[in-house]
Amino acid sequence: MSLMSTDNSNTGVTDTSKLTSVTTLLTNPMAFDTSRLHPLAGLEKGVEYMDLEEEQLSTMEGSQGLIPSRGWSDDLCYGTGAVYLLGLSIGGFSGMIQGIKAIPPNATGKLQLNTILNNVTKRGPFVGNSAGILALSYNIINSTIDAVRGKHDTPGSIVAGALTGALFKSSKGLKPMGYASGLMAGACAIWCGVKRTLLE
Repeated sequence: MSLMSTDNSNTGVTDTSKLTSVTTLLTNPMAFDTSRLHPLAGLEKGVEYMDLEEEQLSTMEGSQGLIPSRGWSDDLCYGTGAVYLLGLSIGGFSGMIQGIKAIPPNATGKLQLNTILNNVTKRGPFVGNSAGILALSYNIINSTIDAVRGKHDTPGSIVAGALTGALFKSSKGLKPMGYASGLMAGACAIWCGVKRTLLE
């Protein structure tokens, strides 16, 4: 994109015949067309570099959700972000309750506030990060299952949840893996039921 003024705005031809040196360029205030420096300059012509096919919603069987989605990447972003923020909020609230209970007797206002904030910042990010990792893993596994099967449905989501729970607790042994797998599968079944009810 040229920053020089043009003789003919329709053709976009730059007149450089009068610019023989840098001094000429700097001393001639009309040499620059500063309106072309704006990041949105030229948008009246339309944005040609955007791939309009990316804007189409997913057509996979059963992929219609609460939020319109173009595919697995949207599900990954929306799902992980929403679950992370939910976990952060729940963890922060839980930390606040723990902080209130942990306030020492006869503590000053500053110490009370510090105790509460310490518990909030310890508990909130822990729950948020754990929830975000679970959601990220679930969405990747679920999208892979959907791509292999060619459709999105409740059994696929439940299997993805079970695999996610098992993977999340895989370093703790078989028993914790089984518990986590069952909890995640149950949470996915409940979510699928709620989603189906809301979409009908």
